[in-house]
Amino acid sequence: MLSRPRRLRKNPIVREMVAETRLSKDMFIYPYFIVPGTGVKHAIDAMPGVHHFSIDTLIQDVENGLKYGINKIMLFGVGDEKSEDARSACHDHSLVPTAVRALKQQFGDDLYVVTDVCVCSYTTHGHCGIMHDDYVQNDATVEVIAKMALTHAQAGADLLAPSDMMDGRILAIRNLLDSNGYVNTGIMSHATKFASAYYGPFREAADCAPSKGDRKAYQMDFRNGKEALREALIDESEGADILMVKPALAYLDVIADLKQQCDVPIACYNVSGEFAMIKAAAEKGWIDEQKVVMETMYAFARAGASVITTYHIKDIVENNWL
Repeated sequence: MLSRPRRLRKNPIVREMVAETRLSKDMFIYPYFIVPGTGVKHAIDAMPGVHHFSIDTLIQDVENGLKYGINKIMLFGVGDEKSEDARSACHDHSLVPTAVRALKQQFGDDLYVVTDVCVCSYTTHGHCGIMHDDYVQNDATVEVIAKMALTHAQAGADLLAPSDMMDGRILAIRNLLDSNGYVNTGIMSHATKFASAYYGPFREAADCAPSKGDRKAYQMDFRNGKEALREALIDESEGADILMVKPALAYLDVIADLKQQCDVPIACYNVSGEFAMIKAAAEKGWIDEQKVVMETMYAFARAGASVITTYHIKDIVENNWL
């Protein structure tokens, strides 16, 4: 035989030399859930190792994470006032902008702050938009989403991550940011966010489960790959700097398609259900957690993701799994 691929698998040294996919801690974003109060660090039952933090304990945890190189975080606000029109989402004294200001004052440019831009945690009904006649209204929601994004930018957020899946919201955000002088604030669009069953634990963490109905009228049908690409290309044309695929593990084909067809970096969100399944199986002793986590992370990178948002990052860096 002239061709023996096993020659390049002979030992760890040669396997590392020819590895096609590389991971770096610089690729990872860690999500945080912020709640009102002080001194709060409350475990989230459905997501082992993940907590609700008040702003003061958030700062302490971020400071510890920076020692391990966790210098990119995403913020979700939980516990602000809920209303039909989600008005608290745009208040400059709501949890997220308040946390952004505190983090930037403490850490400056040593910390890159991403904020989730969606109103599901701010509405009484738990949907990601403004509802009339039991239907989420696209254009009315876009107006609120854009104002929310501007509020976060004014607080000092580095990157905005709209996750609502309304049509036209990237262009609306970009225009409002630019007209107010925030031309250097980036947008990481949840360009292809699927109506997925993998979000279950997150809804406990973010207190955002819909009170009735589901989100299939605005989040994507998981059967549609071509539509996913169309959504991504629209967001790219409207000014998105990074395109996110969410969830990640069941959508590696979508990540790969976007990597081939789009010119901006591709991100993925390793969501709560994916995380919780690994944790639950590991706690039962059914899988080797380290090996399964790292195989999963490499799968994201191999598919084409250069940015990975995951709840596993603390385990990865603190235990030196990289």
